[in-house]
Amino acid sequence: MTLPTEEPTTAGRDDLALLGLLQLVSPALPIGAFAFSQGLESAFELGWVTDEASLGDWLEGVLEDGLTRCELPALVRLARAWQAADSEAVAEWDAWLAATRETAELAAEDRRLGAALVRLLGSLALLPGGATSTTGEAPALPGEPGYVTVFAWAAHVRGVPVRQAMLGFAWAWLENQLAVACKALPLGHTAAQRLVERLRPALVAAVDEALTLEDDALGPVLPGLALASALHETQYSRLFRS
Repeated sequence: MTLPTEEPTTAGRDDLALLGLLQLVSPALPIGAFAFSQGLESAFELGWVTDEASLGDWLEGVLEDGLTRCELPALVRLARAWQAADSEAVAEWDAWLAATRETAELAAEDRRLGAALVRLLGSLALLPGGATSTTGEAPALPGEPGYVTVFAWAAHVRGVPVRQAMLGFAWAWLENQLAVACKALPLGHTAAQRLVERLRPALVAAVDEALTLEDDALGPVLPGLALASALHETQYSRLFRS
């Protein structure tokens, strides 16, 4: 006997959205995020980060003065723009994010991850083009979009609520940074889990604050990270591309 086809329940849609978010932030997502350290490898080389405690301090600083004031609030605005099928706003915030990348390596990382995620979404038939807004307009990706812009689209098309998308983005950043440390610093996996416990409340606080910020309060304040990233461009021995 064939059962009648039914529309997914609200709980079913929520479950699918959650699974879509887990897919998007998984380390197994084939976009090459593992190849980038976002200046952290240089911080190891310079002796700025040497152990579990100093790594925790570094990550808290990047989270507070970087993600909280840059990627996370931009993700909110991009999510709203995608929901409204406002391609002009999407392009504006994508360009704003590109302008915040202070080194060639950070800019290249953003573009390459964005391009890789575009290719992946294309293979899954999830790129913009099918969905339209109430005005009948189809949303469009800007040329060479950055990673945050494409991430925001992927979360939108999967039906992920904005707050959960922000938490997922922050979690993926933290997990990647800890993976970098486990490869390049004498840091064991148990120590990495202690840092997860230390920083989980900070991720929530970062999302809470990012949701309250006005446009004129946005912008990263990370001179140390910018310097580390710039020095990484000429670092003699490297494991990572940024």
